[in-house]
Amino acid sequence: MNSGAFISFEGSEGAGKSTMIETVYDFIYNNVTSKVIKIREPGGTPIAEQIRSILKTKTDETLCSQSELLLMYAARAQLVESLIKPKLQEGFVVIADRYDLSTLAYQGGGRGISDDIIYSVRQAAIGNFHPDLTILMDIDVTKGMERVHKRGELDRFEHEQLDFFERVRQRYLLEAKKLDYVKVVDASNQLLTVTYDVLNIIKDFLNARAKSTSFRQL
Repeated sequence: MNSGAFISFEGSEGAGKSTMIETVYDFIYNNVTSKVIKIREPGGTPIAEQIRSILKTKTDETLCSQSELLLMYAARAQLVESLIKPKLQEGFVVIADRYDLSTLAYQGGGRGISDDIIYSVRQAAIGNFHPDLTILMDIDVTKGMERVHKRGELDRFEHEQLDFFERVRQRYLLEAKKLDYVKVVDASNQLLTVTYDVLNIIKDFLNARAKSTSFRQL
C-alpha cells in the first residue's frame, strides 16, 4: 500500500484548476506535510514534457485523434512509473493538474474515440492505477472560454469550438457519477466560495487518510 496520497484536479478550460492547485499545495505544505509535490499532465518528467510540446503546440500539420490518444498515454505512463509511484511510496502527497479522466473527457467525449479503444490503450499504459481523490472543477463552457481568451495566446486544444468543450464537460459529469473518488465543485462561483468548497473536500480526505499514513490530523 502507498504511504502517500494521489490527488488530481480535472476540468475543462478556464475552470480555475491552476489557482486551486496552488492553494491546496500551500495548505497541505503548511498544515499537513512538507512532502508534497505538484505535477502537470501531459508532462511532469523531461520525456513527458517533450510529448507535451507536441500535444499542446498548434502547427500546420494536423495531429490525428489516434496519435493524440497514444501520445497522451505515452506521457502518462512515463509520469506514473518515473515519478508518481515512487513519490507515493516515499509518502508524498502528489497533486496532479489533470490525469486519466481528462482522456475520457477530451479524447472520448471531445474527439469521439470509442471507450473500447481508450480502455485498451489505458490498460497497456497504466492499468487500473487511479487517484485517491479527484476534484472536478465544473464550469459553464462559455464562461470558461471567456476566462481563457482573457489570458492571451491559446494552445492547440483551446482553439477548439464550443461544442467540443461542451462534449468534454458532459463526459466529465457522466464519469463523475460513476466514480466514488470524484468530487464535483461548482467553479463558476466566487473564488472564496470555490476555495472553501475545495479545501473542505481536501480536509475530509486527508483526515480520513491520516489514519493509515503519517499525515497530521486537521
